[in-house]
Amino acid sequence: MKIVVEQNEKRLDKYLAENTEFSRSQIEKMLEQECILVNGKLEKASFKVKENDCIEFVKEYSFETKVEPVKMDLNIIYEDKDIIVIDKPSGLVVHPGSGNYNNTLANGLLYYTKDLSDQNGIERPGIVHRIDKDTSGLLLIAKTNEAHQILTEDFKEKKVSREYVALLIGEFPNRQAIIDAPIGRDEQNRKRMTVTAKNSKHAVTHLKVLKRFNDYTLVRLKLETGRTHQIRVHMKYIGYPIYNDPVYTNKKCSEFGQFLHADQIHFEHPITKEKMAFSSPIPKEMQEFINNLEELAE
Repeated sequence: MKIVVEQNEKRLDKYLAENTEFSRSQIEKMLEQECILVNGKLEKASFKVKENDCIEFVKEYSFETKVEPVKMDLNIIYEDKDIIVIDKPSGLVVHPGSGNYNNTLANGLLYYTKDLSDQNGIERPGIVHRIDKDTSGLLLIAKTNEAHQILTEDFKEKKVSREYVALLIGEFPNRQAIIDAPIGRDEQNRKRMTVTAKNSKHAVTHLKVLKRFNDYTLVRLKLETGRTHQIRVHMKYIGYPIYNDPVYTNKKCSEFGQFLHADQIHFEHPITKEKMAFSSPIPKEMQEFINNLEELAE
């Protein structure tokens, strides 16, 4: 990843913390591990960057952080000796990062069981895939490395089907759509993603209208790829952003976050090869808002 500085006289660690997803402490560790170069040279965290300086992340980094078990209520809807299917609430981060090391799903999983795969390292025990903090819904957890490896391959080969429901701002005019638009990091705001041809990855989202309301549309969305913030970025791109999304809309939002819920997952069991399918009801906050829209439409 490369960043061209657009701001004068700011500390390197502060500038990167403000323009990437990493915290200042993480940036400092990355500098210590010689993962970052400025104009091709190693610099200290206190180095003052100048306009047009080129900052480059040149190698992988590792944060040696111990994830502690934390007691929390987990909504487990299925479990056997190989996998767990969890219904994650809005507001819960999936794994540690950016200064949050004690209040994530990974912490809760470690308290619940010691039988979790370690294929993704000590910070992501059992985590096969993720959804955003304020996106609710279904997640697959691997209890063994064998199950984890197989599920990872199944995701790559698109054998795992994930579907979402979302409430969009505006009345989407078509019955369905396919959004095929590459996604990369937003150069104006490094904490956001955007549709761009520069340093981007192929991304495809399938949309189907479920119901239209006055100024809103309830839709079903199916991922063909799994990019960061993919649905949220694609919905903003087509001009119908997700309601209550604090990152991709300019409207006032409640603490609940975006009305986006991963309500269905279909996959083949990694060990038994049984066809598995699970669904999750829309969260209370989202359902109550939709019910109110329906009442106003009557």
